[in-house]
Amino acid sequence: MEHTTEVRAFIPRGLARAPELQVPLFATVVLVYLVTLTGNLGVTVVILLDPRLHTPKYFFLGNLSLVHFCYSSTVTPKVAAGLLTEDNLTSYNACAAQMFFVLFATVESYFLASVAYDRFVAVCKPPHCPAIMTRSVCARLAVGSHVPGLLTAAIDVGDTFCLPLCVTNVARHFFCGAPAAMTLACSDRHINELMLFFISSFNIFLALIILICYLFVLTTVMKMHSGEGYQKALFTCASHLTAISIFYGTIMVMYLQPSSSHSMDTDKVASVFYTMVIPMLNPMVYSLRNKEVKSAFQKVAEKAKYSLGLVI
Repeated sequence: MEHTTEVRAFIPRGLARAPELQVPLFATVVLVYLVTLTGNLGVTVVILLDPRLHTPKYFFLGNLSLVHFCYSSTVTPKVAAGLLTEDNLTSYNACAAQMFFVLFATVESYFLASVAYDRFVAVCKPPHCPAIMTRSVCARLAVGSHVPGLLTAAIDVGDTFCLPLCVTNVARHFFCGAPAAMTLACSDRHINELMLFFISSFNIFLALIILICYLFVLTTVMKMHSGEGYQKALFTCASHLTAISIFYGTIMVMYLQPSSSHSMDTDKVASVFYTMVIPMLNPMVYSLRNKEVKSAFQKVAEKAKYSLGLVI
């Protein structure tokens, strides 16, 4: 029988232990974070400042960008610092906070479902869109997205940290994730894994709702007579579905694998996409390609130049 101990800190092993890889990885991680920071905060600020973007679609996309910024910021800077200083020590409370924000990222599932529903209404029922997607409906959908995300994150963190931990505090991961923390437990963690599996499975149910919405959108788009409008809508749906597939694919790898076949090396690869790549790509997929957002960025940039006296 293994002995338990009071763990006051965790030591994630990091992305790579080979010294020759640490500097290139550090530069890559910092670059990815800067792009993520600029893209997500830029989209959020522009949506707030430009009244033309005060629509249901951009309301949800602004919330999505804010979520990406939050959970990326809890992981990526710490990973970069660990690569540079080789100091991966994470306190017990910091580990719990990091795990909470990473698990809170499942709120993205609800916002992706809201975006898909908004696109379904806008494309399939355009005359009824203003009456259906009112401000009160959007506010309820936003609250209905955040509250389950907060509750599931709190339940999973509490459930994980209730387990008695072994003498070792070295996690075979680069951040404090629930699967990695559970591997340090000495007691039977079957119930905890089952609860994590159940909550993650509900996110897959949301993926089916998203898929159904986009199938209706694609069916309507196929009936369009305008070749240009057809190609644009088809390309938008394809890019959205690609981003959604990557997001749900990483969730399945991280949280829906049975413990007997769960590989931490595979989990690391999926986690890189989940915590770094997806937050970096999503502003480009959902917002930055749109003419309205590009125009709003130009307008904000011009105002900034005038206010700073850079334009004569």
